[in-house]
Amino acid sequence: MSKLRDLYAPSLLIVIGLIIWELIARAIGMSFILPSPIEISRKLWELKGILFFGHLPATLGVILTGLSLSIILGVGLAIWMNTSKIAEKTFYPIIISSQTIPIIALAPIFVLWFGYSIWSKVAVTLLITFFPITVSTFDGLKSSSKEMRDLLLTMGASKKEIFLKLQVPSALPYFYSGLKVAVTLSVIGAAIGEWLGAQAGLGYFSRRMMTQFDGAGVFAPIVLLSAIGIVLFLLVALLEKFTLKWRKTI
Repeated sequence: MSKLRDLYAPSLLIVIGLIIWELIARAIGMSFILPSPIEISRKLWELKGILFFGHLPATLGVILTGLSLSIILGVGLAIWMNTSKIAEKTFYPIIISSQTIPIIALAPIFVLWFGYSIWSKVAVTLLITFFPITVSTFDGLKSSSKEMRDLLLTMGASKKEIFLKLQVPSALPYFYSGLKVAVTLSVIGAAIGEWLGAQAGLGYFSRRMMTQFDGAGVFAPIVLLSAIGIVLFLLVALLEKFTLKWRKTI
């Protein structure tokens, strides 16, 4: 019951916001600029076949592929930097400086390199999600207790055992924090990639509707993109809760 009560305030705020939005949209009376929530809902229902079976799978493919590559490459690089000072000094400054590059400026370059294939969108998603996963995991590996490490060494533990039994458990909460950020950014990355160059996807469909001055058609795919981000975040939170049950006993 306490968890349900915690939802009252945000739910009430959302409802109030939607009501205000509806009233403002009706007062303006220009749906091609600001469609009302009711108009967006109608458009979403009207286009459900095209969006859910035509463009949603394409966007999900980009998001899941980009996230999977980010996890594999990001965690791998974080482990390498943790075990090698040379790798840390070489790659860490590059990872940090990569965040100063505007992603939206690189998206057209990826289109030139990969065309309108899935890989141009995956490249944008990978670039935008790689940073939080890598840095969070690396910080988590570094956060392990030095005293506990020394204790394990005196007990004859090998480097592999220290890594698996000390550093990995210490890094998991950090990894999940970075992954929560990454899953929401992955939706943005996929939408940007599809907006600038694609033949299918929710971002592509939203841009196409904009050229037709269909305000509700522009917002309908955005609602689905937002829903994808929320669902992915909740899935990561559930996975974190399931795999980190040991934290409750500490």
